[in-house]
Amino acid sequence: MTIPIPRTDSRHVDRSRLVTEAEALLGAGFRVALVACHDDGDSLRAVYVFTASRPDRRVELVVAVPRDDAWVPTLAGLNYTAGRFEREMRDMFGLRPEGHPLPQRLVRHGHWPQGWYPMLHDADPDPQFGAHPGTFPFLDVEGDGVYEIPVGPVHAGLIEPGHFRFYVVGETILRMKARLWFVHRGVERLFEGRAPTDGIEIAERISGDTAVGHSVAYAMAVESAAGIEVSLVDRQLRALLLELERAYNHVGDMGMIANDVGYGIANAHAQRIRESLLRVNRAVTGHRLLRGAVSIGGTQVRELPDETLLLSITNDVAELAAITLGQSMVMDRLTGTAVLSQHKSLDLGTLGYVARASDVSIDARLDHPFVDLGPDFSVVTEQTGDVLARYMLRVREFEVSMKVTAHLLRELNGSLGSGTRAAPYSAGSGLGIVEAWRGTLVHRVELGDIGQVTRVKVVDPSFVNWPALSMSLADTIVPDFPLVNKSFNQSYAGNDL
Repeated sequence: MTIPIPRTDSRHVDRSRLVTEAEALLGAGFRVALVACHDDGDSLRAVYVFTASRPDRRVELVVAVPRDDAWVPTLAGLNYTAGRFEREMRDMFGLRPEGHPLPQRLVRHGHWPQGWYPMLHDADPDPQFGAHPGTFPFLDVEGDGVYEIPVGPVHAGLIEPGHFRFYVVGETILRMKARLWFVHRGVERLFEGRAPTDGIEIAERISGDTAVGHSVAYAMAVESAAGIEVSLVDRQLRALLLELERAYNHVGDMGMIANDVGYGIANAHAQRIRESLLRVNRAVTGHRLLRGAVSIGGTQVRELPDETLLLSITNDVAELAAITLGQSMVMDRLTGTAVLSQHKSLDLGTLGYVARASDVSIDARLDHPFVDLGPDFSVVTEQTGDVLARYMLRVREFEVSMKVTAHLLRELNGSLGSGTRAAPYSAGSGLGIVEAWRGTLVHRVELGDIGQVTRVKVVDPSFVNWPALSMSLADTIVPDFPLVNKSFNQSYAGNDL
């Protein structure tokens, strides 16, 4: 069954009405899904995207701002996520959120030139960065026995850069502050001026483990902007690829969480299973990370996965989870560790398995569906919000993913889909929302008069979820940080665009 995707209700509002309009939408059950700034030459334009579910609804508030008077009233007092988007807008475009309670920079590092905003069209392409980074305004924590532990940004092993500063008494963490954006790559600018079809390979590389999630969201946004209809088979194949991506990532995390409590044998078997899934991916798309299948207007795979093999892998994962959870050492370390309460999760606007492990039922497969996933699909939640809940969430979601995959394979009945469909592209904007393996992922695309991409705004769920890691660490001991960090497993690359 093809599920129609609703059009976005776009409303132009004055700065004086922004807070009132946003408050009304939030009060009606909408969430802030995305905030994008645009350089329109003589003026800037801020676009606030609000979404709600059951039924699927999407509303944009569009605010034009004079470039020589670049400010908007802050929404930070209404919504925490909006406040983070506003800080990002200020750092990238120089658009000031008036009255923001936390005016410190978010993306900008101290050695960036003052007054240089890289997303503006007239920004210096070769700015002179300072020789010595300025200090970041960390909050001082003082008292008897309090000390600091700085970690990173360079870490041991294969991990992207991030600085974590712990304020500790004994081994107990009082507070942790994460400093990110060490690898800001200007990804959104890379899309600009390209043909829509050429943006797929950029989307696939935003965050390597989410190639399908980002490429599907980008393709859906372009298709929405251009009015391109996608066949049922191609939508089903996209859903299938999203579940395969979810599966291999969840299995890998199951192993790494066990590894961080010293149960290495469980990790060895998890990586063995993950390798089997990566080989399935290569057979399906020609790429172990599932690149190359999604295109504008279509989806095409080389072959469909073998349902018998996937059933065998499902049984293997269930056995691995039972063995892992049967170890008292594992249960002792996971249970009650780094609890993120439902209340805090809702306040922070968390997404994906982080939210669902805290009993927040948010999932774009249900909230913003684009294809029927069958009778065995359900949104999995856990109640305790600790590391154990985030582990169990992955175990149970893997099982659901395999059931959904089996349903989609039966519906596809051997069909391999179609490739890119040539279409005239005209000016317009569109939204793509998918439930990637980490959580709800959103792309907003604008096309110019000749169909070229003029703006892409990307919101990886990690942008929303990183603050929840710090919140969960209060009263957790320092040796548990690697375990907690893995249970959240946020993307540095997806955040550091």
